[in-house]
Amino acid sequence: MSDITPLDKVGEFGLIRRIQETITLRQPSTTLGIGDDAAILTPAAQHDIVVSTDLLVEGVHFDLTFCPLKHVGYKAVAVNVSDIAAMNALPTQIVVGLAIGSRYSVEAIEELYEGMRMACEAYNVDLVGGDTSASRGGLTISITALGQVETGRAVRRSGAQPNDLICVTGDLGGAFLGLQVLEREKAAFLADPDMQPELANYTYVLQRQLRPEARMDVIHELRDLGLTPTSMIDISDGLASEILHICTASGTGARIFSENLPAANPMLEVANEFNLDPIMCMLNGGEDYELLFTLPLADHTKIKNHPDITILGHITEKSDGVNLITKAGQPVPITAQGFQHF
Repeated sequence: MSDITPLDKVGEFGLIRRIQETITLRQPSTTLGIGDDAAILTPAAQHDIVVSTDLLVEGVHFDLTFCPLKHVGYKAVAVNVSDIAAMNALPTQIVVGLAIGSRYSVEAIEELYEGMRMACEAYNVDLVGGDTSASRGGLTISITALGQVETGRAVRRSGAQPNDLICVTGDLGGAFLGLQVLEREKAAFLADPDMQPELANYTYVLQRQLRPEARMDVIHELRDLGLTPTSMIDISDGLASEILHICTASGTGARIFSENLPAANPMLEVANEFNLDPIMCMLNGGEDYELLFTLPLADHTKIKNHPDITILGHITEKSDGVNLITKAGQPVPITAQGFQHF
């Protein structure tokens, strides 16, 4: 067994030096990264800077009983990049703040940063600074992500217009069901610590929960197709919550057709096992980190055959409300039942 190094053996600055040695800078806009009182960034001309921050708290946003630190680090970066993508921007830098409980070793924090490093490489993002502090509790991670977008091309939630197409990337509900599997196995472990978790048949939904991917690939593809969404948001708290955010911000209604909701077979199988309604999982599950966006009806031909984008329905007048249309053609008002932070 390898030696475990207590954090107080290397101290804050020793930990920062060890982390700094693993960081590679890739962005031309990064003039100075880790090592000074602040980073120096030089954005491209005629570009706006977009900024987003997420806070992840042990016991609230992640459970180390079943979530490896490397996965926590990767996911922490990916969910921030997803917010940048939702603005139609390209991520460029992140800064990381950590409050670290006394039970964590140097090696544990290096494992966390290895996950962050992998995500930074995947999304071509520079880690340029942050802060560390002792914590009387567990682990808290604060990540601020920065990105750039050509001036005037940022996409907000508030631009949807009646008759716009409502589109979503990928498939939905998998992350929620991955969490159900993990919670079930944790309960079984707490009841019998000698048991072995049964996870072999749940690879897809577990990956959706433990290591989601920001859909930067779709942002690049939309640009290649010459498409700019009229509104956009990432799906962190559930499809129902996010479409209500768009409609509230845009002053519109919406019609989403239940038969169009994108479901992956592994999600359907696990939903059946847990006796859960797949439509409920897709509407309210959350943490899929897919992109929900609207496009003008005139763009239909450019998007209709895309293998990873589904047209869910269309934007309507506000007076029509926000409705899920059943297979029988009946409108059911959509209400937000996803994750609530307070």
